[in-house]
Amino acid sequence: MDFRMSKIVRLEADNLLSKQVTGARYFFLNLAPRRGARLELVMGGFEHCNPDYVVSRSSYPYASIEYVVAGRGVAKIGDQRHELRPGTVFAYGPATRHEIRTSPSEALVKYFVSCVGTDVARRLRRCQIPPGQARVLTPHPEITSVFDDLLREGQSSSPLRPVLCAALFEFLLLKIEDAVTLTPHTNERAREAFLRCKAFIDAEAERLRTLGEIATAVGAEASSICRWFRRYQGVSPYQYLLRRRMNLAAEKFIEEGGLVKDTAQRLGFSDPFHFSHQFKAVHGVPPSALLRYHRAKTPAK
Repeated sequence: MDFRMSKIVRLEADNLLSKQVTGARYFFLNLAPRRGARLELVMGGFEHCNPDYVVSRSSYPYASIEYVVAGRGVAKIGDQRHELRPGTVFAYGPATRHEIRTSPSEALVKYFVSCVGTDVARRLRRCQIPPGQARVLTPHPEITSVFDDLLREGQSSSPLRPVLCAALFEFLLLKIEDAVTLTPHTNERAREAFLRCKAFIDAEAERLRTLGEIATAVGAEASSICRWFRRYQGVSPYQYLLRRRMNLAAEKFIEEGGLVKDTAQRLGFSDPFHFSHQFKAVHGVPPSALLRYHRAKTPAK
């Protein structure tokens, strides 16, 4: 299927955007893109749907991807019906009949992007969301962050706006593809347990020292945590924790400077030489390199 934009004599705003929203933000790059483009972002936005929100279209000028961050609803795309909840990502094409309704008691909050091009169908298949399909991802802060970056750059007046948005759109597609690939369809419980464990490590990395501490805090067997991290992250929980701790150290060196031994002690390393060795193994440079950067950017008193 080729999602090149068919000739449109006139684009009516009512056909592009719903009025049944509040607090909406949009950006528009090019509503009449050139023919023959492989993959071109046209527009996008963020919408808080009103309780009476209903969109019913027999067609749309562009292929679109929508991502639900809050609320509930229903999407009928072609002959497929999908329950919408946080983490749902779905797509529809220019010729795809679709209807989107919010739950009046839990109104939808969602992002969307619209695009055209000869390569759109292939990219949607790669993301495993061809028109008519939907996937439920565990709510993904990284995806939300990319949408926010797209909105910011799309609304900017920078001369590099089209280039920045194109790069962010490509990044968004890759993040969706990665999230769909990592979301198991037969073992959602294990995936959710892994994400809870990962979030705990992210939040408490500075004070954590052992796998046993992690297991006790999240109420899981250490062997299960190891299995989850190998399956979904590709590294052991210790390796993931070590990288998080070294990232914290790098941030401290860049922003605050200080002594290597003090940062090592703060992160639970009694031997600053061992800490420096681990730091270099993770970042490729010793702590002294980042401390020099801090001194160079800090005005002398």
